[in-house]
Amino acid sequence: MAYVATRGGERAIDQAERLYRSLMGDIDAQRVAEIEAALPLLIDRLMGESSLYAPELAALALAQSGGDLYEAILLMRAWRTTQPRLQVAEPVQQGQTFTHRRISAAFKDIPGGQILGPTLDYSHRLLETGVLGGAPYRPDPVEPAARPAPARHPSLAEWQKAQGLVHDVQTEPVDKDKIPDLTREPLLFPAKRAHSLQSLARADTGGVLALGYSAMRGYGNAHPTVNELRLSEADLRVRHPRGTVFSAGRVRTSQAEVVTTKGKGALQVGFCATFGWNEMKCIAGATLDLNAPGAAKNSPVNEEFFLYHTEPVEASGFCIHFKLPHYVTFQSALDNLRAAKAKAEAPAKEEADA
Repeated sequence: MAYVATRGGERAIDQAERLYRSLMGDIDAQRVAEIEAALPLLIDRLMGESSLYAPELAALALAQSGGDLYEAILLMRAWRTTQPRLQVAEPVQQGQTFTHRRISAAFKDIPGGQILGPTLDYSHRLLETGVLGGAPYRPDPVEPAARPAPARHPSLAEWQKAQGLVHDVQTEPVDKDKIPDLTREPLLFPAKRAHSLQSLARADTGGVLALGYSAMRGYGNAHPTVNELRLSEADLRVRHPRGTVFSAGRVRTSQAEVVTTKGKGALQVGFCATFGWNEMKCIAGATLDLNAPGAAKNSPVNEEFFLYHTEPVEASGFCIHFKLPHYVTFQSALDNLRAAKAKAEAPAKEEADA
């Protein structure tokens, strides 16, 4: 297909952008700070899908785009490409993370215990309309626990692996210098394991949810059970030029393991992790990972299908390009349509003239 670039109308194009910017209004540091404070989970989603952990920049991107998430992702990824890579952090093991929430649907009791943490799973969904009438909404304060939960919890998969219950669970230390980088290497199929997990980590949440849900409803080959869901903070451990390893801060992370009993004598595991707290995406992404091995070529759980079609910048960019001028190719198609119609009508016209 031939694409036709927009020509002329430079002033109109400039004014169209100004009109869009005027809808956003003035943007200052206070507004950015308010967005960051008010929408932490949206900030998390944006950071995950842009592969850039920078809450302040994510809030700025949301303010600048007016809440258009795909535009904000593009802004964040574009800014990310301008930054030098200073260090590669040390790999993080599950048991090293500072855990806020950790549950399992597969077991009642797990090593370290179930930690509900911050969640609305068991709450009533009520809209606080009194706020619109001037009454501020103040959540009830959290009551201190009689016995605080430990800050760190062991990996459930390691416990299962020790019992011979799971297949192919990577629990050994990883060489950080040998992990391939999706932002620097093309995604080829069959995909490297690291590329597949990186692609899921920054995939579009809605797309992952839709395809993961299709697998849960029977369009995949395995129905998942949540083995472990964890919301935590991971230390960003880097090595000083003099050799000392230290923590440069913490980043919020989500990770989910789902399992199926349809294995050869052991549980099969699917995994997904991302920046920020986005547990629904991780569950859906782990479901796709679980269903990918042996999936049919044209099924929604085929790795090539779901990794390509949940890439947010490429998908949104392709949709956006449909708004650009296509009248040359469209008029050519119309000319062919008219010619075919005229050819089909010719015998009837000749008979009428005769």
